[in-house]
Amino acid sequence: MEQIDAHQHYWNPARGDYDWMPKDDPILARPYGPADLAPQIAAHGVTKTVLVQAAATVNETEYLLGIADATDHVAGVVGWVDFEKPSDIEHLKRLAEHPKFKGVRPMIQDIPDDDWMLREDVQWGFKAVADLGLTFDALGFPRHLFNFLEILKRYPEMRVVVDHCMKPQIRDHSDTNFTFWAEGMSRIAEETRAYCKFSALVTEARPGWTVEDLRPYVEHVFRIFGPERIMWGSDWPVCRLRCEYSDWRAAAEELCSGLASGDRGRVFGGTAAEFYSL
Repeated sequence: MEQIDAHQHYWNPARGDYDWMPKDDPILARPYGPADLAPQIAAHGVTKTVLVQAAATVNETEYLLGIADATDHVAGVVGWVDFEKPSDIEHLKRLAEHPKFKGVRPMIQDIPDDDWMLREDVQWGFKAVADLGLTFDALGFPRHLFNFLEILKRYPEMRVVVDHCMKPQIRDHSDTNFTFWAEGMSRIAEETRAYCKFSALVTEARPGWTVEDLRPYVEHVFRIFGPERIMWGSDWPVCRLRCEYSDWRAAAEELCSGLASGDRGRVFGGTAAEFYSL
């Protein structure tokens, strides 16, 4: 089965719209493009990627689609529109006509109001995503889990994937934190049709993380979603805050070593191909 990286980024900080990015960060605050990633995906037999937005602007989405047009391995783009501007439905309709545009990702993890997604003035966005047959990447933290559950149940026809296992705080592991996250993820898995990205766990762990630090979280996600609803992603280059592409890929393969070959095929390619219609 074809190998797919379901979540990676390209950016150029000089564009000026990456508001979350520390300007002096030696790893993040530099340009990243296809030539930087190509040798690493080739080393693991990855032939397709999903390129995901990293700036809260429509202009960045256009920039990513330009990269996708010029890059064979970019099979899909997850972009952004302003859910606070109902007029942005025109952008969404236009973008949906591009063959590599797959869906949107509001940067909910960076919005101060945890209840933002429940506001009446942003509901048009969820409805439009569903009506246009696009995908929705749910980006947040464990504190957002139950609001996401409400939105997913409000729009059951919307095709949703939970980004990064909803970023469990592995570096601050405790029974209380784990139980809260695990219960919220279980309810999403059991009560909705959402998928889950097996990605970015290393950046939620402490420096010097081990596979065993990640294992309880991975085992829970696989138990509740099953391989048929899980897709692996690198979250490169953000993963470089903790390790290189190959290190995270090796850890993910070790964590999946007990799966049947068909199930591994789903996690490392088949699920992403199905969800994003690649």
